[in-house]
This record gives sequence, structure tokens and C-alpha cells, in this order.
Amino acid sequence: MDWITRTDPSGFKTRWCDETAQRWFAEGHWQKETLVDAARRTLAADPNRTYQIEGERSMTRAQVWDQSLRVAGFLLSRGLEPGDVISFQIPNWTEAAVIALAARMCGLVINPVPPIYRESELSYILADCKSKLIFVPGVFRKQDHTAMLEGLREKLPALKDIVTVRAEGALTFDDLIAREPVDEADLPEVDPAAVVIAMYTSGTTGKPKGVLHTHLTYGHRVGAMVDAYGMNDADVVFMPSPVTHITGAIWAFDMPWLAGNVSVLMDVWSPAEGIDIIERNGCTVTGGATPFLQQMLDIAENTPERLASLRLYFCGGTTVSPELINRAANTFPNALFYRAYGSTEMLTATLGHTDKAEARYGAETDGKIVYPVEMRIVDAVTDELLAEGEEGEILMRGPGLFAGYIAQSDNDGSFLDDGFFRMGDLGRQVFGDYLVITGRKKDIIIRSGENISPKEVEDILFGHPAIAEVAIVAMPSTLTGEKGCAFIIPREGQSLDLPEIGRFLNEAGLAKQKFPEHVVLVDDLPRVPSGKVRKDVLRDDARRITEAEG
Repeated sequence: MDWITRTDPSGFKTRWCDETAQRWFAEGHWQKETLVDAARRTLAADPNRTYQIEGERSMTRAQVWDQSLRVAGFLLSRGLEPGDVISFQIPNWTEAAVIALAARMCGLVINPVPPIYRESELSYILADCKSKLIFVPGVFRKQDHTAMLEGLREKLPALKDIVTVRAEGALTFDDLIAREPVDEADLPEVDPAAVVIAMYTSGTTGKPKGVLHTHLTYGHRVGAMVDAYGMNDADVVFMPSPVTHITGAIWAFDMPWLAGNVSVLMDVWSPAEGIDIIERNGCTVTGGATPFLQQMLDIAENTPERLASLRLYFCGGTTVSPELINRAANTFPNALFYRAYGSTEMLTATLGHTDKAEARYGAETDGKIVYPVEMRIVDAVTDELLAEGEEGEILMRGPGLFAGYIAQSDNDGSFLDDGFFRMGDLGRQVFGDYLVITGRKKDIIIRSGENISPKEVEDILFGHPAIAEVAIVAMPSTLTGEKGCAFIIPREGQSLDLPEIGRFLNEAGLAKQKFPEHVVLVDDLPRVPSGKVRKDVLRDDARRITEAEG
């Protein structure tokens, strides 16, 4: 297989292999169409069916389509062309689905940015992907996003427009949907092999990595989920995961058009309210990180009838214990509960099970590898293929694998010559085709499903005058799955505490969710002979601290 680097209309460099592409097309895993084509068919089938619900708001398919044409007309009027990047940093609101569809109508690249991100992350991401327009929520959760963006404009020469959503501003979402809809005949032709989304994920280098998916790679995995989960227009999906993350985006933007289901959103997580939403709307499918399930289970365990409508719950994003899955399955026997595995780069690598006879695999493993996804477990040093049951590095490939990182340096060492991608995790192949995740090569902290790069936070803290050295690792948390624990060597005669660290990071403009939640002052750090810090030892220390504190 000859993998080449080619230039997308966006100017991004993407990975491509003619032989592999021909194979995926021939086997039907790739389709020569985009989501807009699927949406047009679903719209025609029943235009008045509800597409999405958010609190007291709801939108039909026809309303989403109409508003998308109006927003698309605005985007084209601003001179945006296929391949240009537009961003949105808005919560789980119905407007996000309109923006996402309008962008695809125009062949634009979507860049979702989590609302928790502040100046540090936002300025880097928007500059890196050369975003030309961004949608923001005005003030959300006490953060003035419009003012934040205005303060960054000098650093973002490519950014032309800031559109406020559900807020006053020079240019608002309401202004856009008050326009006449664009004539569909005037929409540009879109190449399904072009990039559709640029989504950033935290990396061990400290700066987020820009992950590129094409209409082909992204669309394939959504379609695979439709088939695997038996999704149809009778389903009502509750999606609390942020639409600015890959899981939330799939279920909020794509699934209703491909499967015909209703999508129900929630903008600020509350387990009690989440249960109310499921009960009130008769939701049949939901999923999320471990803390979501844990918290819902704690509340609804004594009233299982409240979640009687659920038929499926997928759980992933961080460590998922077999005990949690078994407890959920025993409490709510009508639903299937299982662990799932994937990443922004390799969407939904495992798809769970649909038969209660396989319930043990849903609890004891992280899912089954089903063709066309291919997996290898190799020696983490030599890349030698390992036998079933042996722990090693996880490699994967398939038609849902991303088209590469924006920064070409991030691609270096990430792929094998035959197209397999290094997932960055360790695991074992068991029970034939099932996968068990045993650890991470990376040092990423996964807090409530959010990837946090310790190095990014460390780099900022190294600038604190009282800190000589700092190392941040994951510490177990019953509330969020994991949290950051900072081991700090203070400068001579200096001392500091958690509030001071929070103050310093806040002044640096870092998202609060990335702040360490535990601090340990030490005289030295464990190291290898070369001087590199032994974070595996620190993780063990953090775990013991948690156990000792009960």
C-alpha cells in the first residue's frame, strides 16, 4: 500500500492511499455522498417529524433544513469557499445542528471548540486551523465568550466574523436565520473525500492536536453505529456529551439524519435532570463517560422504572469497571450496558453488543473488534505481533480512521507503512476478537470524558515563581473518573497551596476543568537515569493517596 500526502481544498495535508480507497468503495464502507444527501432523503420522508429537543425547545427536520439554508446563504455571502474553516464554541443547543449542516452544505470544515476553553486554548486552536468565522454563546456559565474573542482578534488575522448565539451582538444567529434561504442550486459541489471536521484533542506535547476527518471517514463510522445499534426512527437519543466532542457531534448532528431518530440535548450536566429528561421523552439510547452512568445510577437505583424506556447505554472515555456495568445491567434489566472504545482519531473502534447473552463481554471487555476495523496488539518497543492475551500497544486501521493531524510533525511515528495507527493505549486481545484496555502510553488525564494534557498545565505552572519543578498525573476520582494531581518541588523558602495554583492558572486563561485538584509538595521526583520523571511511580502514589483518604 502506497500512502501519500495530498493537499485538501482547505490547504490541509491529508493521508491517502488509492488502493485502500478503492477497497473501501468496492466493499460499500465508503459512499460517494455527504451527510447533506442523506439529510435530504430523511427530510423528504417526513419533514414534520421532530429532529431535536433541547429543554422546552424543539425543531422539526424541515425547520433545521430551512434554517441551515439561511445560514448557508450567509456563509457564502461572506466569501467562504469549500475548504475554509468555521468554528463554533457553543453548548448543547439546537443552533449547533443548524450550523453543522449549513457548513456541510457549503463544503466548509467544521471546527468544534469546547465551551470550557479559554484564551490559552482558543487562541491556539483558531490560529492553528486558520478559522475564518466563529459562533459563540455570548455569556455562558459566567464566561463572556464574545468579549473573550474580541480580545483575541489581534492574534487571529484569519478570523473575519464573530456570530453570537442567543445573545446581543454586532452579528447574531437570529440575523442569519432572518435572511432568505439560499437556492440549493447555488450550493457548491462537495467532494466526499474532502475534510469535513477539524477537532482538537489534547496531546502529550502539551499543545492540542488537530484531528482531520473527511466526509468518508467520519460518515463511515456513523453508518456503522446505525447498523450495529439497530438505530431507526423509533429511537429517541439522550445525548449529554458536549456537541463539541466527537461523541456528542455524531449523536447530535449526524445520527438523526442517518437513522431518523430524535436527538435530545442537555447543555449543563445534572444527573437528576438527566434522569428527568430520559423519563419525560421516553429516551431509548444514551451514553457517556463513566461519571455520567455512576451518578445516574446512584440516583435511579431505587426507582429503576424511571429509566424503563432505555434499551442501550454505551460507556467509555475513561476507565470503566466491570462492577459498574454489571450493577447497571442488574438494576435496569431492559437495557444493554457495555463498555466501548475509540478516540477522536479512530471513531467508535468497538461497537458493543446487541445480545444479552454477551452481557459478560460488555462488562469485562471494552468491546468487540468487527471488520472493517482491524486491530493488532504489538510489543510496545519492537512492534512484534503478540499472541492473544498478551499486553501490548494497540494499533488499528479501517475506513473510519482519520486522515491525519493538521501538524505534520504530529503524524511522525503515528502510522505504520501499511496504514495502521498507534492508538497510544495498551491492551490485550481476549475471547477471540474482544479488546481489554490495560493502560495508556500517553499521560493524558481523562476527567469526565475530557482529555487533559498534563504537559500543557505543567508548562504554565513552571512560570510560577514559587515552583521549581512540577509533574501532574491522573488521580482516581469517584466524581469525575480521574482528576489532576500535581507533585511540586517548591523553590527554596517558598510554599504554595491549591488555591494559589488555581489563581495562577486562572490568570493564564486556562480552562478550570484542567486545574489540578490535588497538590503534593515534595523534595524530589522519581526519575529514570536520564533524569526523566517516572510518572508511572507518581500515578501509583496518587492512587495510594486516594485509597488512604477513603
